[in-house]
Amino acid sequence: MSLDTLKAALAAVPDPMIFIDGAGLIAEANPAAEALFGTWIMRRSYVAALRQPALIDRIEAVSRGVEGGDVRFTKPDPAGETVFRVRVTPMTFEDKSTGVLLHFSDVSHLQDAEEMRRDFVANVSHELRSPLTALMGFIETLRGPAREDAEVRDHFLSIMEEQSSRMNRLVGDLLSLSRVESEERLRPSEDVDLNALVNGVVVTLRPQAEDQGSALTIAAEPGDYTIRGDRDQLTQVFMNLAENALKYGGAGRPVTLALHAGEGRGALKGPVVTVDVIDRGNGIEALHLPRLTERFYRVDSHRSREMGGTGLGLAIVKHIVNRHRGRLKISSEKGRGSTFSVTLPRS
Repeated sequence: MSLDTLKAALAAVPDPMIFIDGAGLIAEANPAAEALFGTWIMRRSYVAALRQPALIDRIEAVSRGVEGGDVRFTKPDPAGETVFRVRVTPMTFEDKSTGVLLHFSDVSHLQDAEEMRRDFVANVSHELRSPLTALMGFIETLRGPAREDAEVRDHFLSIMEEQSSRMNRLVGDLLSLSRVESEERLRPSEDVDLNALVNGVVVTLRPQAEDQGSALTIAAEPGDYTIRGDRDQLTQVFMNLAENALKYGGAGRPVTLALHAGEGRGALKGPVVTVDVIDRGNGIEALHLPRLTERFYRVDSHRSREMGGTGLGLAIVKHIVNRHRGRLKISSEKGRGSTFSVTLPRS
């Protein structure tokens, strides 16, 4: 291969690529590399241009005859940093001249995915550790000092049942989230009457609402609310949102599920159906709204756990709505309540 052939080949590659000649100068850089580092790097020493010890050490080793390999390279940018995997390869040309070729592959998405995995494992471990620790402590006490104390035993068994139920809910939500994520790209195929479905949700939750003195009502204009969807998953969405509205709206405060049909806007074009789940609670501060659908994100962790929340409900809702090519919008005003709006296409 000649240097001219290499130059033409580099220009055709979309990833940043740099060729360092035998004198240690950057002899070629394709347009992507110039966009990443700037045109000033041409004919400059690679040490001055690249500056990161791990990459410089690898280039020096390859120049001495060591086999090529990969090295991590980070480039700061306004949004944080971009992470590259750099393949360092020795080159020999027809005229016996040598050099080193660098290929930069953006692996930031892999880094983000790995961080998400670590966070997820840490969150699950944290959520399970508390009830498990409590159960182990109570079991030890029941085997020892409280063995013959019936009153203490009954009290501890009641708490152990609560903690076991908490773990069971968490495992159930984790399985549900996994199932929903695996099906997210599969389009639902059955016809679902949202009006009938939401009425069923209201009937199911009305005893809970009456127990806390809250009115749970449905408001729907006359019309056809049939959409293409997954009945079980949509039931899960509105059960979750309505239960949350009852829990966090507060005792004695009304909750309304309002249905209306219309035309979509923006990316969601065509006929749509929107279901608004409206409570009259204390509302949610604006800074929390963008993060409510994140896994394990809670506005008030202590209160959420006391009420049996796992921190996964709205993440499940988001994935189900995405599968239906819909939109979830959350609006709230401190002291005046919250509205969770689910907009779904008719077909």
